[in-house]
Amino acid sequence: MNEFKHFINGAYVASASGKTFENRCPVDNSLIGQVHEAGREEVDQAVNAAKAALKGPWGKMTQADRTAMLNRVAERINERFDEFLEAECRDTGKPYSIASHIDIPRGAANFKAFSETLANHPTEAFKLDTPDGLGALNVGQRTPKGVIAVISPWNLPLLLMTFKVGPALACGNTVVVKPSEETPATTTLLGEVMNECGVPPGVFNVIHGFGPNSAGEFLTTHPLVNAITFTGETRTGEAIMKAASVGLRNISMELGGKNPAIVFADCDLEKAVEGTMRSAFVNCGQVCLGTERVYVERPVYDAFLKRMKEQVAKLKLGRPEDPAANFGPLVSLEHRNKVKYYYDLAVEEGATVEIGGGIPDMGEEMNAGAWIEPTIWTGLSDDARVIREEIFGPCCHIRPFDTEDEAIQLANDTEYGLAAAIWTENSSRAIRVAEQIEAGLVWVNSWFLRDLRTAFGGAKQSGIGREGGVHGLEFYTELKNICIKL
Repeated sequence: MNEFKHFINGAYVASASGKTFENRCPVDNSLIGQVHEAGREEVDQAVNAAKAALKGPWGKMTQADRTAMLNRVAERINERFDEFLEAECRDTGKPYSIASHIDIPRGAANFKAFSETLANHPTEAFKLDTPDGLGALNVGQRTPKGVIAVISPWNLPLLLMTFKVGPALACGNTVVVKPSEETPATTTLLGEVMNECGVPPGVFNVIHGFGPNSAGEFLTTHPLVNAITFTGETRTGEAIMKAASVGLRNISMELGGKNPAIVFADCDLEKAVEGTMRSAFVNCGQVCLGTERVYVERPVYDAFLKRMKEQVAKLKLGRPEDPAANFGPLVSLEHRNKVKYYYDLAVEEGATVEIGGGIPDMGEEMNAGAWIEPTIWTGLSDDARVIREEIFGPCCHIRPFDTEDEAIQLANDTEYGLAAAIWTENSSRAIRVAEQIEAGLVWVNSWFLRDLRTAFGGAKQSGIGREGGVHGLEFYTELKNICIKL
């Protein structure tokens, strides 16, 4: 049985209180191991180690040396690919076929991509005329913000954690990471890689636990934390904002979503179905960018719905190691209960269940796991709770529309604004509609197509700030102006 300890100042540390909690596999609810729960003492140790590391070798390292070290971290993750893959899939239940192409490669690439992007980004310089004719030179300098608290989610544990840790370290900060209590494995394993690559002690720290009155609260309220970056649901983000207001710490948050897809009659129907299948059902629907609301222009509505149902029926549920499986369980029984609540609520609100809607029979070995059926509904009103509230499961509601203006109004009729997808072969329409969508990311004829140099983040209740490429500079560094009189 595994034991997941904290990683503090380059060493694995047990909780002084002896408190632990279970980590279970969502495939069959089998016990993976015990996770140490951090108290104030462990959080304080981790933050102080991170603070001290800023003044040590890490703080004195050149940008070139830091970039080389982080590139080595990326290489070492790939060298230990199978270990990270097994750990990630054991925690999440997702198929190897998915995690091996997305989670682990992107988790490693985040270190290389961000360190090289930030290392090559120029700073600003201005020549100012002065009355004496000699002038002054203004030079921008970016300095590390300090100790960054990283609170990462359970749906893409390695990928989304390194999406924050990569640029934070590339900018010269140190980090204290609290992974989700549901998925501690790959974040804990990354500590070994940091040591193997010579990353100085205290630069990368990991504490385990929950939110209120546990590791999350102790970390976000710690006075030596300089900034907080969080990915998760909106209510938790609001609590973190309140904590960050004490001491005026910066925050960067990617929060919930109730993302729309708009399918116009002039689309390539095959591509639209394929893309919407991915956006609604990949990772068992547990993707912040996923599509739960699908709006289809009436002339192709029936054909689109028919093809979607046919494709859902072909999804293969199975164990992660099954090469034929492309659909895993939800992350936990607790989350399965939440998603099933919405499945039942949809029926109460008048939905027609086109396919799915229940809990599948997975056989004696897996029935104890967090399995649920991929589901499509039709017939709900626009004010139904299932249409308004984020479910974060493998489901979508498909509704017809008649005009372009109606589609835009429907897509924007939400408190969220993370992402949207538009399917049309008319380039003028694509640009016209995309410009009117109230979201941080809009895809046209694609979904989840990411260039790590571009801005990532949401509007409205879907977040604050932007990550990705040079946009991370605004959060992970302080911009200082140096004025030199000539």
